[in-house]
Amino acid sequence: MKQPMSVVALLGNFIGFQVGWLACVLGAARGRVGLGVLVALLIVAVQLLLSPRPKRQLALIGLAALLGFVWDTVPPALGLMQYPASLWPAPFAPVWIVVMWMLFATTLDGVLRSLQQRPWLAALVGAVGAPLAYFGGARLGALSLTQPVPALLAEAIGWALLLPLLLMAARRMDV
Repeated sequence: MKQPMSVVALLGNFIGFQVGWLACVLGAARGRVGLGVLVALLIVAVQLLLSPRPKRQLALIGLAALLGFVWDTVPPALGLMQYPASLWPAPFAPVWIVVMWMLFATTLDGVLRSLQQRPWLAALVGAVGAPLAYFGGARLGALSLTQPVPALLAEAIGWALLLPLLLMAARRMDV
């Protein structure tokens, strides 16, 4: 079992995620996707370098990237939202979204680690936090919610399942 992170490491994990999220969202909103992706990938790389188990961390990042690509392709395919800044055709999730999932994976053993043993709380955090993040991304111009209520409801339901699933994967990789 992995030792708990220090307060400084947890703070760095939290700040790194917030900076990477903002860089990706603002990069997408301002037509500078590459810059946002680069910032987020640098933060992911630092987290990997600081990880006591980088191979395990990389496996979590890969799982989150794959899951995120699939999940964030669904709402545009259903006409619930659109991503204007994408390197590949609609409805596929854009690269900056996939990189944000990679960045998010670094929090599974960091600031979100305490939720690994609390799946119901993780579901609640996912159901509330994700719609707020997508709404914020839309307000900043990174995506458009073509059907806001159904889109945010879908994100709430999806993330109520996805966050506990990812945390369970992280916990099982500890064994």
